[in-house]
Amino acid sequence: MGFLFNLVSRFKKIENNLSIKEKKIIKEIEMLLGYKIQKHSFYLKALTHRSYLEILPEGSKSNERLEFLGDAVLDLIVAEYLFQNLPEKDEGELTKIRSRLVDRISLSNVAESLNLDRFLLIEENFHNNLEDGKKTVRADALEALIGAIYLDTGLENTKKFVIKNIVKPSFNKGYHQIDKNYKGQLLELTHSKKIGTPVYKIIQEEGPEHNKLFVVSVFINNEEFGKGEGKNKKTAEQNAAKSALETIESNDKSL
Repeated sequence: MGFLFNLVSRFKKIENNLSIKEKKIIKEIEMLLGYKIQKHSFYLKALTHRSYLEILPEGSKSNERLEFLGDAVLDLIVAEYLFQNLPEKDEGELTKIRSRLVDRISLSNVAESLNLDRFLLIEENFHNNLEDGKKTVRADALEALIGAIYLDTGLENTKKFVIKNIVKPSFNKGYHQIDKNYKGQLLELTHSKKIGTPVYKIIQEEGPEHNKLFVVSVFINNEEFGKGEGKNKKTAEQNAAKSALETIESNDKSL
């Protein structure tokens, strides 16, 4: 009992020992979420980019673990919502719609609409030089925030946040019907035309670990059909697939 009391007391001390900047962030997040935060540390960690660790005490953690959790919780909530509200859709269609709702661009747009940038704990020089990577940083922070909400308040409150801010806005604007899975489109197209299976290869990788740039080419029957860039491999592959689709469409029109 004594050990448990000391552990709880230590936790409360950590929670209350916040800087002025951290207190301001917590207060503004409470206004955004509409409830009193119980465990401040979850939310502060959710907003901590790895670049910020350079100015934090040794042993501090970034939002990457919370991002992992938030990603899984987000997939569950969106899958359940689609299952209940789109009974006419089969498994393949539901999977595609879910992918559109939770891809990097969609999540980044939601994070931007919530103005999450003002909360991010990120190293200033990194932030000033951040261009293409902004979407990934925003999307990661949103997923980490979802993980924090889940740990702090449970699944039901997390559902309310996800459906209100991610699912319903997309449905209202019809974004869920726009297919941005270019890799999937390219695979279906190449199979229908019987011209071979797309193969993706990283042809260039540069930049520091926290700010990588990947260049990917997509080949069909050993011929390059498209090239794409991105701050992660998935984005670069999608951009390469989009380029390949444009190449095939252009070739078809010229025939």
